[in-house]
Amino acid sequence: MKKSILLFTALISLTVSAQTDNNYSFELVEDGFPVAWNVFGNGDHEVSLDTITAYDGSHSVLISGNSESETFKAIGFDIPAAYGGRKIRLTGFVKTENVYQHAGLWMRIDPQVAFDNMQNRPITGTTDWNKYEITLDLKPNEAQKIVIGGLLVGPGKMWIDNLELTIDGKSLENAPAKELDKAQKDQEFDEGSGITLGNLNELQIENATILGKVWGFLKYHHPQIASGNYNWDYELFRHMTPIIFSHSVAERDDRILSWIESYGELAPCKKCEATNPDAELKPDHRWMQSEHITQTLQKELQHIYENRHQGEQYYIGYASKQVGNPEFKNEKPYAEMVFPDAGFRLLALYKLWNMVHYFSPNRHITDTDWNEVLKLYVPKFIQAGNELEYEIAALRLIGEMKDTHSNLWGGADKLRASRGKLYPPVHVQFIEDELVVTDLYNPEMKATLAIGIGDVITTINGQDVSEIVVEQLPFYPASNRAAQLRDLSGNILRSNESTVLLTIQNGTEKTVTLPLFERDSLDIYNWYRKPAGTSYSMLPGNIGYVTLANITDEDPADIVSEFSNANGLIFDIRNYPTAFMPFALGQFIAPKGTEFVKFTTMNPNNPGEFNFGTTLTIGAGSLAKKKFKGPVVVLVNELSQSQAEYTAMAFRAAPNATVVGSTTAGADGNISPILLPGGLRTMISGIGVYYPDGTPTQRVGIVPDVEVKPTIEGIREGRDELLEKAIEIIENKR
Repeated sequence: MKKSILLFTALISLTVSAQTDNNYSFELVEDGFPVAWNVFGNGDHEVSLDTITAYDGSHSVLISGNSESETFKAIGFDIPAAYGGRKIRLTGFVKTENVYQHAGLWMRIDPQVAFDNMQNRPITGTTDWNKYEITLDLKPNEAQKIVIGGLLVGPGKMWIDNLELTIDGKSLENAPAKELDKAQKDQEFDEGSGITLGNLNELQIENATILGKVWGFLKYHHPQIASGNYNWDYELFRHMTPIIFSHSVAERDDRILSWIESYGELAPCKKCEATNPDAELKPDHRWMQSEHITQTLQKELQHIYENRHQGEQYYIGYASKQVGNPEFKNEKPYAEMVFPDAGFRLLALYKLWNMVHYFSPNRHITDTDWNEVLKLYVPKFIQAGNELEYEIAALRLIGEMKDTHSNLWGGADKLRASRGKLYPPVHVQFIEDELVVTDLYNPEMKATLAIGIGDVITTINGQDVSEIVVEQLPFYPASNRAAQLRDLSGNILRSNESTVLLTIQNGTEKTVTLPLFERDSLDIYNWYRKPAGTSYSMLPGNIGYVTLANITDEDPADIVSEFSNANGLIFDIRNYPTAFMPFALGQFIAPKGTEFVKFTTMNPNNPGEFNFGTTLTIGAGSLAKKKFKGPVVVLVNELSQSQAEYTAMAFRAAPNATVVGSTTAGADGNISPILLPGGLRTMISGIGVYYPDGTPTQRVGIVPDVEVKPTIEGIREGRDELLEKAIEIIENKR
């Protein structure tokens, strides 16, 4: 996925107004802009009402930009998801001028129900008014909000006009109303739980811990609850206070038993199978016995497990049956609660802990035993005194997962603000454990800056960088330290002040003042600058070079044609591939039937169980007749994450392949989004990814055959030391 689109999906949550009356043709205007429409994005584009160029009526919306980067601007309009039906369709007219990257309509159904921004069919170039459409599955029982609009990525101009929204061919005015299911009809706590907890003593913390574990166990196992007959969030609030404030273990467990009994007797389960003895990961019910729980409650929980829900569940399913990663269904984000009350904050903790406990394939490789994590965070979530403290508590909990896919990806506005709104004009990385300037975002600024490429930053505003790393690293969730440092480096110089004072070394030591800028005024990039031109080229020595940073689906055929007789091939995956290449290029370098990966996936009928599937192979395909016989080198580092790691696994399986570089980010496999109260959004790696021999990759990453890391000297000399080593390896094998 392109970086700009990732930014787009992260920022579209900023649209906040909800309207029932439409203004899809932009004819209702106030203060020179269409009523109820929002503008957002990370680009310096201009968004305006155009009274000259319109498809119909008097107005259209014009988005125009000159930036060559992949920044974007978008307009958005919110509609409550109060409708029934199967398919929702957005149509609209778009006109473009010199669009280089991507213009289009977009529509999103919250929370995480469906999304399309025409990324796979972008409008480019110069076009006259044309009608475009987006159709999504509405899923009324899951949908809470519908957002529509248009966007422009990169330079050019686009005009938008005459949008129309229909459901199953009917206008919204004539669409059927949504039919609420049993859980949705319970709206007692929509405005808040009304719960205050204060500082809990040790027994109360223990009670809250047991409550959270029992609540999650019942959610995914009890037939009445797992089938959606109750709003399980709100049922928690009805029982939270008396259980937490029980005066003894016996009193607490009696109250829990009475709660469970209120849902009726369980019918014997005739389909509940025992855990697969060969499962890679088995359900972890140690807490039922190891915690201070009465025998009566233990027996009741075991009885529920033996007669647990089977088949389709209300709260959990497969995001893709083919892939097998979990989909957390019917989870309200409670986004209108900017700072949730104590009841909802504890609900957030319970939700995330149980989702990981039962549906993360990697829960067993955390630093802290996951069974112990819940109790550690009960006080942190309860005592969070404001929105920022709540976001930090959630961030620290997410960090316990040790999963680079997991971060506070949405709803963390206070956290982002605390890191600073101004950015440095330089790109920095940790090289040889030092913070080093590796690039200037805007090279034309070079003469005005007292800092340059290769400078080592030792202090920031008088504090040693090493001390800042120790303080800040816990706030950067990741699978390993390399990925943490990668993410920290992008924020370490941010500030709300206009300058930052630095001590730098480059032969001599000096103190400099570095100006900071608004993000939009810099040609800023996150991990790497996207290369221009084609993804492939021939290096001296007849060595083929391919970068996946800008590869297209059409490139493999040309690569096979041009590089069949090369002396060697270099695949550079120090990036996120812009197209899916494991099989497309794997067929060129590996024999048919070459095994490279296998996955573990969940068993929703036995939450907590993960089993291996079939081992996947590469080597087959329409281009497979031409096999490359020479040496292959794959370049990786901490920028290689997820699809990049998966691709590296595939290429490594080729007989003549050598992986060069440093350990990757250690987060592979399809992701599963998670929504939490307060509009917080995170995700987990939803499947376990292993080599064919069972060697894991999560947290470990792709370990290179030949370790090579950039050096400070190499940075100063402008060298790519990994590429140099790749060329050396190929030349030595000729």
